[in-house]
This record gives sequence, structure tokens and C-alpha cells, in this order.
Amino acid sequence: MFKKVLIANRGEIAVRIIRACKEWGIGTVAVHSDVDSESMHVRLADESVCIGSHEPRNSYLNMAAIMSAVDVTGAEAIHPGYGFLSENYKFADIVQKHGIRFIGPSSEIIKKMGDKIEAKRVAKQNGLPVIEGSEGGVKNFEEAKKICNSIGYPVLIKASGGGGGKGMKVVEEENKLEELFSLARLEAKKYFGNDEVYIEKYFKNPRHIEVQVLSGKNRTVHLNERDCSVQRKHQKLIEETPSPVLTDQTRTDLLNKTVKMVEAIGYEGAGTVEYIYENGKFYFLEMNTRVQVEHPVTEVQTGIDIVKEQIWIANSGNTALKQSDISARGHTIECRINAEDPSKNFQPSPGIISVCHQPSGFRTRVDGSIFQGCKITPYYDSLICKLICKGRNRTEAIQRTMRSLNEFVIDGIVTTIDLHKKILSHEKFITSEFDTNWLGKEKFY
Repeated sequence: MFKKVLIANRGEIAVRIIRACKEWGIGTVAVHSDVDSESMHVRLADESVCIGSHEPRNSYLNMAAIMSAVDVTGAEAIHPGYGFLSENYKFADIVQKHGIRFIGPSSEIIKKMGDKIEAKRVAKQNGLPVIEGSEGGVKNFEEAKKICNSIGYPVLIKASGGGGGKGMKVVEEENKLEELFSLARLEAKKYFGNDEVYIEKYFKNPRHIEVQVLSGKNRTVHLNERDCSVQRKHQKLIEETPSPVLTDQTRTDLLNKTVKMVEAIGYEGAGTVEYIYENGKFYFLEMNTRVQVEHPVTEVQTGIDIVKEQIWIANSGNTALKQSDISARGHTIECRINAEDPSKNFQPSPGIISVCHQPSGFRTRVDGSIFQGCKITPYYDSLICKLICKGRNRTEAIQRTMRSLNEFVIDGIVTTIDLHKKILSHEKFITSEFDTNWLGKEKFY
């Protein structure tokens, strides 16, 4: 097993990885920006290295600074977490060429599956149903117009190298196409350095379903699916497993086809294959070649430590799990707690946490990096922690999550805790009559 791992990330995911490393008996190195010197991930790690200023490009996106930290500390492997450099194939390639183990798939796989167009081709070649749309990047407005007329409106324009809702535009009718096509390309260039976009049929009332996989040279296993349909502007807020809308037959088909595709591409590590689900059918959306923000909801449901398994696969090349090892009972819900003010259009809420009381109790877990007196800065993502609760069934899971949200106290900043209470107590959530567009239609804030 590795003797020392550097965590090229911050916040709650860095804390999560440090804990997994410590349970393997692995030494840990935290990297941090100047404003994160007192953060929890720095306090918990065995060593820490300041790699630059608060601007991500000068620190957490600074490949040279991170590799220098590796040299200084003698780390044998790098865990990238999620976000930042986690799906940057150039970074993975640099790490590998320096003889350091990148805890994730190869740079070639990251590149292939990170390109949304190429990933769609791979999925289709390996038997997954794909969304009707362009076969590749759309070069100009005339080509876009032709494709849209062929598949019919509404359509969705998406950045080829993007994610998180950036470079994504819904076009309801032809007279809006030219304007939104140009805007999507401008956003794609701004956020991803690549203005290539592609076009897909737009689903008006879809669910967002994803499958967690762990894969080594010896085999691929799935850890069942997650339903991530409670979203705001393509950003997930609540995840649950199992999905309350899948039939047993559809679930089996989805899981088997996913495993087959992941095995076929020679994937190694933890990954997630995402789908759109509507009217009883599922369609490949994308593959994330890293650990997901929402991985704890699957961990609590299955009892499998995904991050420890990631590290094992990176060290040995194989997964220690068989499909028969994985059983899921009951129902689990995860709420993302963000430092945002829903009443002010989710404006970030930086500041110092003056009071912090986190819930506990039976089948209740909190993943985070917050504590009384910690400073929430305006420079990074607003996610500060995640609440995960499990019940014997969905009803009990909702009740336990509501009980835990009522116990949660964070003063000094505004958070989304009250919003989660409103969502979980809403009749449409309780009866699971919602889709990815639901939050935008209801007046929660």
C-alpha cells in the first residue's frame, strides 16, 4: 500500500480522502491556498504545503505547484477529489509521467470520456441508448438549424468539454436558435477554453439517474443507482437511492448495460455513468471519471467505502469487491448544505461560523469541513457539508433527514438548511412526483 498520498483538493472532499487514507495507515499531505491555512483539511493532514494565493489558478489549479509539493514531501500518489484537476487529462498525464500514481483512471480514459461527443460515441458502440442529436461538434448556425429541424424542438445546446450547466442552452423554437447558439459557444469558450458545442433533443420532464461503478483489471461492479433529480440550474441539491421511479426490470437493464460498457473501455477506479430517464426509458448522458460529490449516499446505502476502494484499486490494479459482496437495503437521502441565501437568488454567504452544531443519531452521517470559528471564504464552491440519512424505507429516510435538519445549527452565515426542510416536506417530494425542472417551477424561496 502507498506510504504517503497528496490530496490535490480542499474542503469536505479533502477531509473525506484524508480520513480514508488514515484508515489504510497512509500518511497524508494537504495542499492549500493562503486563505485555507487554518482549514480542517490542513489540520487533519500529517503534512501541509501552501501552493499559492486564493485564486484557484494560482493554487488548486496550479499543476506545477502541486507537483513541487509532491517532490518536497515524497508523496507516492495523488488523489484529485472532485472538481479542480480531477478530470484534467493533462494533469493525470503529467502525474503518471513523473512516476506518481494518479488515483483515478488513465489520462487516455479521462480524455475520451471527458469529451461529451466522444463519450456518446463510446456509449453507443457499447450498447447504451443515447439521446438523439448531432453526431459531433456543430460548426456553424446553418448546421445547427438543419440538425434542430431534423430532431424537432425543443433542443439542448451543450458544451463539448463542459459540465455544471455552463455552456448549456435550451432552445424552445427556431427563432431563438441563432442567439442561443452563439451564447452557448461564447460560454463554452469562456469556461472550458473550447467553443465546440453539440445539440441534443431536450427532455421537458426528465429524471436524472446515475450508476456508481468500481472497476479494476479483474472486474467491474456496480453499487446500484442514485436519483439526482432535485436540481437547481443543473446543480444537484438532493440525491437518493434507490430511485423511487425505476421498475426492477428497468433497474436491472440499466445496471447490467452500464457494467458492460465500463468493462469494455478498460476503466480503472471509481466512476459514475449518468442518464436521463423519461417515460420508462433511459438515455446515456455522460460519464464522470472521478469520485462524485454525492458518493456518501451510496456508501451509506451499501456499506462500501468508495474512497478506500479507489485507493486500493490505484495501488493494486484490481477491485477487492465482487458483485455478490454488494447488497443494498432500505433507502438513503443526501442533502447538500451550501453557504448560500435562497431568498437572494442563492447569493453566496461567506463569513465566520459563530455556532456549529451538527446532527447525529442512528443512521445519520455528516460529511464536511466546518467547525465553530471557521471562515467560509467567497473564493470557492459554496458547498460546506452534506447530510446523509438512511431509513428502512423512503418514508423513514425522509423523516430521519427532517429530524436531522431540525437539529442542524449553523449561525454566522446563511445556508440552504431551511430550503431542504421545505423540499422534503413538500407533497410532490414525498410522493416522488418531480423532475429536474421542478425546483424552478415551485416557489420555495
